[in-house]
Amino acid sequence: MSHAAFSSDARPAASADAPVIAPAAPRLDLYAPIHKALRLALTDTLVLVGRLDVQDPGEMVSTLGRLEDLLDLCTRHLEHENTFLHPAIEARQPDGARRTADDHVEHLASIEALRAEGEALRAARPETRATLALRLYRHLALFVAENLQHMHVEETVNNALLWAHYSDAELVDLHKRLLDSLPPAEHLVVARWMVPAMAPAERAGMLQGARAGMPPEAFLGYLEHVRPHVDARGWAKLGRALGIAERPGQAAA
Repeated sequence: MSHAAFSSDARPAASADAPVIAPAAPRLDLYAPIHKALRLALTDTLVLVGRLDVQDPGEMVSTLGRLEDLLDLCTRHLEHENTFLHPAIEARQPDGARRTADDHVEHLASIEALRAEGEALRAARPETRATLALRLYRHLALFVAENLQHMHVEETVNNALLWAHYSDAELVDLHKRLLDSLPPAEHLVVARWMVPAMAPAERAGMLQGARAGMPPEAFLGYLEHVRPHVDARGWAKLGRALGIAERPGQAAA
């Protein structure tokens, strides 16, 4: 969605009754976990911007900082899909990723437009902040809506192409190469949103896999990083699944 789409002429929503193609047996889904993280980050940030007190300096700093973090996260996500997933689809289904690749170009333009609006709000005089904050909120809402539609296409159409043209082993290798390309700091940023966004069984499976690939102390640090973002009930379920006590550093009773 380009900055021009910040208007009443926004693209119509994808058809709600579009066919959802699923494999006969569960396959590795390269989109679902990260998209759960992005949906949470997008909607959480939208709420923060919507309720921003523009006369509170501390809240201005924290909320606009969160907006920048979101836009950075979205930019990196687009880069990863452009580098790994779209080429994989195109290699075996020419033009198979064209629709979502075109969307990515628009998303990058929208990200830059939102950055500019955030900076304008940060620099604005107190009497103009409310108007600029409302404009930013509305444009961010359109960006969120566009991304929600876009992710649905990736999870259905793009996934169907990957499942049709790649074996399980090839999908695992593709996923590993993508993950290996991420610096440690980005893994932590993604985990901050992904872990709380997941269903309990998904969360436990992800963290069991993380524990298998980390030294014990590193894994405890990882848990401490995500702990503040998981609700009490979810953390209790995770503790039972992982065999950990109330606090990650304690041994299970």
